[in-house]
Amino acid sequence: MSVEKVTFNNSISREFSKTVKERVDHYFKEHDLSRHANLQMVIKTIVLLTLYFGSYALIISGQLPLLAMWFLTFLMGIGMAGVGFSVSHDALHGAYSSNKYINKALGYTFDLMGANGYIWKITHNIIHHTYTNIHEHDEDLEVAGFIRLSPHAEWKPIHRFQHVLAFFAYSLATIFWVFVKDYKHFLKDHIGPYNNKSHPVSEWIILFVTKAIYYTYMLVLPMLLLDITWVHLLIGFLTLHLTAGLILGIIFQLAHVVEETDHPMPDQENMIDEHWMIHEMVTTNNFARDNKALCWFVGGLNFQIEHHLFPRTCSVHYPDISHIVEKTANEFGIPYNHHDTFFDAVASHYRTLKKFGDPEFSYSEPKYEFKLG
Repeated sequence: MSVEKVTFNNSISREFSKTVKERVDHYFKEHDLSRHANLQMVIKTIVLLTLYFGSYALIISGQLPLLAMWFLTFLMGIGMAGVGFSVSHDALHGAYSSNKYINKALGYTFDLMGANGYIWKITHNIIHHTYTNIHEHDEDLEVAGFIRLSPHAEWKPIHRFQHVLAFFAYSLATIFWVFVKDYKHFLKDHIGPYNNKSHPVSEWIILFVTKAIYYTYMLVLPMLLLDITWVHLLIGFLTLHLTAGLILGIIFQLAHVVEETDHPMPDQENMIDEHWMIHEMVTTNNFARDNKALCWFVGGLNFQIEHHLFPRTCSVHYPDISHIVEKTANEFGIPYNHHDTFFDAVASHYRTLKKFGDPEFSYSEPKYEFKLG
């Protein structure tokens, strides 16, 4: 379905945008820091890639008992999510390195895990980051027909149960990605607000080559090299993807589909009547900012506000610049949505799913009084 492109009224409320950018720029200059990966990020990259590919190497060696191999597929799922959060995500945003070739090379870790980086950059980097939480524009709100993540989406009776069904849907996300989602997007005439979108031949080639590589090392080689049945292979493959899918699905939903975040709709002229950076503030949520282990694993994506304002800054820096962003938001009377713990955020997401699944729920867009003058 073709939809008209949404615009933002960036001619108003410029003060916050200007101030927060200047303060974050000053932070990096004052501390003589690069906005890109540091040694800590490089070490994390090595650890996560080793967790995924090292676990695979141990499995494919054929030297371990069946139960140990099964456990390693669980570790591969954790590793897959971690690489996606930290390595692939930063690289595909051009945030990992100032060198575009390093970003491109590390971005292919996404493809090697069965997804497609080119389509991700369209649906996530461009569409989701521009049209966050805008119904029929933000692709991240379109998880499944039986999941209603926007209060403006059509209500269906199945949505009464979505607070339970959603977590099963999240678990299946990467399986759908590997076998269906990328092909579906390549074949679409319209992606979000982009009409008649065509794709370069080179990207079609990369899609089929990288998918073939993934299917070969994940499905063909284990059957050829290991003393297992197709049932064992299926159990291991599902364990990996159900683990990765659940982790990835939950983390990304906690950033935008919680009680505090807004779901604005454009006016009759198809405009959001606020500055884009303020739109990102009111539609985005942070969580568990003091949880160092979680911050390490999810690549700073629990600092989703900072990521949306500064997507080309490596996630390793988000905890430090978050104090600057929060202080500036408070000065301008702009909401800085956050939950103290991971479980607080999950609970809020669960309650939001229940609300959006209730046919009697009536959504009203919150009104803000910004201090912008």
